[in-house]
Amino acid sequence: MGHTVKQQIEDIYYTVLAAVGAPVNLVAIMILCQGKCSLSTCTTRYLLAMAMADLLVIITELILFRISSYYFQGSYLNITPVCSVNIVLSRAATDCSVWFTVIFSFDRFVAICCQKLKTRYCTEKTAAVVIITTCILLCFKNVPLYFAYEPTSIINNVPWFCYTKPSYFTEPGWVGFDWFDTVLTPLLPFGLILLLNSLTVRHILVSSRVRKGLRGQNDAGNHSDPEMESRRKSVILLFTISGSFILLWLVYVMHFLYYSITGTDHGDYNDSEYIFREVAFMLRNLSCTTNTFIYGVTQSKFREQLKSAVKYPITSIIQLINKQNN
Repeated sequence: MGHTVKQQIEDIYYTVLAAVGAPVNLVAIMILCQGKCSLSTCTTRYLLAMAMADLLVIITELILFRISSYYFQGSYLNITPVCSVNIVLSRAATDCSVWFTVIFSFDRFVAICCQKLKTRYCTEKTAAVVIITTCILLCFKNVPLYFAYEPTSIINNVPWFCYTKPSYFTEPGWVGFDWFDTVLTPLLPFGLILLLNSLTVRHILVSSRVRKGLRGQNDAGNHSDPEMESRRKSVILLFTISGSFILLWLVYVMHFLYYSITGTDHGDYNDSEYIFREVAFMLRNLSCTTNTFIYGVTQSKFREQLKSAVKYPITSIIQLINKQNN
């Protein structure tokens, strides 16, 4: 498969992904802002933050970087300073998307497993502080990336395009930053999410056995347990979101480990290695569109709000036509 064909496939994929991902995240943001999904305020805050971060990834990574370079070659977006800023924003948005998943997992862990800490931590105020602090720290972390790129050409004293400096792959400072960047996103989140989920499952299994023992086998078989049912819904939402993240980022992690262990330079990739890398980025970016579908599958109240949002423009048009006819 020639490079041109592969590039065309990537461009079509990212165009479709942006065309789907931007609207679904906007819909998720509007629905979550209404607060009618029967979720706690802190859970709603985290889901809203995740949807906003995913939307920013779609705007900066897909629309302003990948799609614009294909459909709008030579635009001001390809000027080196503008391109560098966009890369920094894209990486910061990606980091936020990942770490918002982590802090959401931690919030659910506290809510389910730490009843004494729950009343103090699982609040709307705490969620806002944690989200804002995480966002600020990750934005500052990505500032050095602005200086990692150089122009590929200078036309009329204007630098164009962003090319990673060769020193980024050789100088100890940049190599250390690259390792720190990848450990922070997504290696450490991988480990934290797996740890938090395993502890949550263990706590649920233990508490379930205890509650059944206290209630008695007959009562447990004939009566529903509202608390366990609430936990079940919370766990389903948690595991589908974190499970989707792990599956879609797994190839990216494998790619990082591969080129780190083998020492292969990106510029020296053969066809199979190039495809492996691009598939990793495709799946990573796909993760920015899945959460809204997860909400729709796992949350009945979200589905109701989504149906209302879809029906609203249709019913408005019908009412407008009826008024004009009358």
